[in-house]
Formats: sequence, structure tokens, C-alpha cells
Amino acid sequence: MKGVLICGGSGSRLKPLTDITNKSLLPVYDKPLILYPLSVMLDAGMRDIAVVTGTEHIDQIQSFLGNGTRFGCSFHYCIQKEPKGIAQALGLAETFVGDSSVCAILGDNIFFDNLSPVIKAFKDGAHLFLKEVDDPERFGVAVMTGNRVTEIEEKPADPKTNLAVTGCYLYDARCFDFIKSMKPSPRGELEITDVSRWYAKQGQGQATMLQKEWIDAGTFESLFKAAELVRSKK
Repeated sequence: MKGVLICGGSGSRLKPLTDITNKSLLPVYDKPLILYPLSVMLDAGMRDIAVVTGTEHIDQIQSFLGNGTRFGCSFHYCIQKEPKGIAQALGLAETFVGDSSVCAILGDNIFFDNLSPVIKAFKDGAHLFLKEVDDPERFGVAVMTGNRVTEIEEKPADPKTNLAVTGCYLYDARCFDFIKSMKPSPRGELEITDVSRWYAKQGQGQATMLQKEWIDAGTFESLFKAAELVRSKK
């Protein structure tokens, strides 16, 4: 399995901090945010990892991560020239991933569960990680039938469940063919929700429920909460 760490986007919710640096390099207690999703990949045994980011801060990310030697892995860098969606960012890593399966993680997500057993056991189709939340309208929301994901809605006004789709996605290599066929959503992006929904419609979408905390650290409040949680666990 190859890893794709997605650190693109404009970081508009964290301005003016993101005028200075990529949000994935912002501090969460005692280390940069990017190291938390990276640790998920390393703990699961991934050693070939692509980092996708925009043009503004690619130099800073490359300077910090380097070629991967000090992390025991190898980094490949892809530049997302415009923030055209998570699926578009993932599509940029197609050549890097090749025929392998892929674990794509958003660079602003922090997981406190151990995802390694599920990642290591993945074979084909799609596998998502879900978390019960109080504000599902902020996220992609999944509907489950047994252990299968049967439906996913993106930021629904009236959510059918409170199961948020978190920012770790396991796909087989077919995801890249689908991404190439996608059309932009009304907000002009290629939505990762549509990729997951494509697998779900074929009965090939599975999911794991997270039991511990999960944070999408893309706002001031969630970034602060993440630091508090990490500190308390130290």
C-alpha cells in the first residue's frame, strides 16, 4: 500500500496563520500538525508516501520533511496548482501509486484510535473511518447497513445519521479511473465524497467506527482542542 498525505487547500478558516505557512505545519502542542497523520501511515508500515500540497508553501513542507530518511520512509512530492478538491489532489498521485492500493489521509486530521490493523488488512474496494459527532452537517455523512456503507451525503442540511466520514480513506487502484471521469461539484471541486459513494453504490464500501477522539483541526477552535487533547494524553 502507498500513502498519500493531502496538505492542499487554501486554509481559509485559519487565516491569517495560513498566510504565513501551510496549516499542516501549524503546531499542535509539541509538534507540527502534519506529523500526526504521518504517524498513522508509518505505524501501519507504509514507507512510500506522496505529499500533495499547493505552490505557496511547498518549500516549507519539503524543508521540514526532507526526503523521508529521518522518518524511515521515502517522500514523493506532488504540487496541486489550484485547490480543486481532495479527489483532485489524490488524482495527482496516480503515477506514484500505480497498481497499489492507497491510504489517503488529510494533513489536518488527528486520530487517537489505532488504525493500523484495519489498514494492514485492507484488500480491495473502499474502507472509511466513521465517527459519531454532534454536528454532522459540517461533514460528509454516512448511512450504514450492517458493516456496509450504503449512502454518503456531503454536508447535508438534514443529516440522516450522525456518522461523519473522517479524513482517512482506503481505496484500491480503481479510484484513479473514477477520479479521471469526475466532474466538478457546484463549488468547483472534485469531491472525495463522490469517490467513496461510487464504491458504496457497488456494495464495496466498508467502514470502521472510531471509538476515541478524532479532530479535523481546520479551525481555530479545533486546533486549540487538538493541542489540549494531545497535552492531556502526554
